[in-house]
Amino acid sequence: MNVINYSKEMEKTIASLGDNVPTLLLHSCCAPCSSTCLEILSEHFKVSVLYYNPNITDSAEYNKRLAEEKRFIDAVNNLKGFDKSGENNKTFYPISLTECTYDPMEFFEAVKGYENCPEGGERCFICYEMRLREAASTAKREGFDYFTTTLTLSPLKNAAKLNEIGQKVASEYDVKFLPSDFKKKDGYKRSIQLSKDFELYRQNYCGCIFSKNSCSTTCDITDP
Repeated sequence: MNVINYSKEMEKTIASLGDNVPTLLLHSCCAPCSSTCLEILSEHFKVSVLYYNPNITDSAEYNKRLAEEKRFIDAVNNLKGFDKSGENNKTFYPISLTECTYDPMEFFEAVKGYENCPEGGERCFICYEMRLREAASTAKREGFDYFTTTLTLSPLKNAAKLNEIGQKVASEYDVKFLPSDFKKKDGYKRSIQLSKDFELYRQNYCGCIFSKNSCSTTCDITDP
């Protein structure tokens, strides 16, 4: 069985850019997971973050995560990088943010009949596609060169499935999908460090009521 290394695939795509600086729409689930992704991508792309997460079924939680995303992006834009000392910042292109309409019923309608599926199963795959489809649609409509998602940073997310879905919706909308597995090369570990540096709120469950009910309150992992 040929296992695709999506981290290397991303590196190949970036290497092929040469001196070009394309636009990229990054679907983001939360500030901590966007941290590593933006650190990598903002060196090579003009990135706009798309905050589309109707799976977060608690409005207070949704607003808290959105506020942290905004605060983080403002901080790195002001620093022009991700090193708070300002001494080791690399080439950096400013980051923008687009907030989508928040309607948890979109999620509940999409996963109807799959409420009792275990975490990481078919219900999650439906949720992946819902969010990636919105990213692909927005990227096509607004003329972005590429789109991708922060979701592959989480050790609890199925990177192969995310990339499979990403490629599928990219084909449907005729827009380029940037393959990724952001957890590779200590990407997840780096997100923990950046979260500490920028004092980011790190949730301990994905977002929907089903994931919240299945997650121990002592869980020590950001699972977007």
